[in-house]
Amino acid sequence: MSASSSLLPPLPERMRPRTLDQYVGQRHLVGEGCILRKMIESGNLSSFILWGPPGVGKTTLAHIIAQTLDRDFFTLSAVIAGVKDVREVFEKARGSSLFNQKGAPILFIDEIHRFNKAQQDALLGAVENGTIVLIGATTENPSFEVITPLLSRCQVFVLKSLEKADLQQLLDRALEEDVLLREKKIEVKESEALMRYSGGDARKLLNVLELVVDAQAAHSPVVIDNATVTASIQENMAIYDKDGEMHYDIISAFIKSIRGSDPNAAIYYLARMIDGGEDPLFIARRLCISASEDVGLANPNALLLANACFEVVSKIGMPEGRIPLAQTTVYLASSPKSNASYMAIDHALEKVKETGNLPVPLPIRNAPTRLMEELGYSDGYKYAHDYPGNFVDMEFLPETLSGTVFYQPQANKHENTLRAYLEACWPKYYRKG
Repeated sequence: MSASSSLLPPLPERMRPRTLDQYVGQRHLVGEGCILRKMIESGNLSSFILWGPPGVGKTTLAHIIAQTLDRDFFTLSAVIAGVKDVREVFEKARGSSLFNQKGAPILFIDEIHRFNKAQQDALLGAVENGTIVLIGATTENPSFEVITPLLSRCQVFVLKSLEKADLQQLLDRALEEDVLLREKKIEVKESEALMRYSGGDARKLLNVLELVVDAQAAHSPVVIDNATVTASIQENMAIYDKDGEMHYDIISAFIKSIRGSDPNAAIYYLARMIDGGEDPLFIARRLCISASEDVGLANPNALLLANACFEVVSKIGMPEGRIPLAQTTVYLASSPKSNASYMAIDHALEKVKETGNLPVPLPIRNAPTRLMEELGYSDGYKYAHDYPGNFVDMEFLPETLSGTVFYQPQANKHENTLRAYLEACWPKYYRKG
């Protein structure tokens, strides 16, 4: 780079869209006639939260909205802002409202999931009385991270990873319009590696593009192919970044290591996350999910331990929380595995979508009124505890689904016991061997 170019911001910032027409992706929200575009065009803006992975345009969209509507725009990062900062913004917002007749100022809070309850509580009054319009951005599920009173006052819009066509559009635009890149002779012979390393993240795509071009600064033309992209990435692999760059890769590796019964790899990726400053409760939640999805009934104690881990970490915090996180990680990775319950509920959900709301058999319907009794509700119901072994051979599924088996025990010590019991109860559904 020349001395003058070194003074310019990075490529992702240089290419940040300024209008909705320049904005790439999220057509389900900002396309013609879609909900967010209609809100912007009407000028009737209400508070909302943008939920999606890194690099899909959450911050950019907030800036475009403020600029399009000519609203005063305040921004806070939940990583460093406190209640005092929030209240200072409210004071400024009240002052600006006196002079701006186009609507309430916009407060954009990046990583709103990192605000604690007290900080989120501080937002409620101003959102409710219209002092500000809140736009929050988060990479985490707002249902878990945002307090219910605040969530009830905000719509949640889900942003998706960019598709290949979106990324190609960004790449073409950068090569044609960027003040530096358009001055260079650049030959794009292959783009598969660029797309693969971007992972649907616009910021990552442009960072990788700039990295590859800078690595060939003395060359003309600059050649972009899969080999040059891979070589540049391997030579400049960023450290773990809790704000997004490798967040999803690391958590994916962590869960897959547990699923693959490799406690050593699982502990390594746990250490990567802890060292990178990952939210420990995010890790603990993922352990709870893994305990049900991957260990399941092969070891029912796994979910108990994972839930206890979440409770303990929420009480003691870090750095001590690393110990129960490590204990639970090793336990889950070292446990026998079964996804039988996970497969059973997904199979059942598919069947529900396929067959609709089938009638519940009359014998097992509730009959709280005389009319229901006269209609046959609960008639013929057999109370299992009145029979030997506390079991009675009776149909419970809707007639159309009679005999359907959703749960298939897998081959492990605990589920072998369950299978033996089910074979004894339901030999017509669960055959021995």
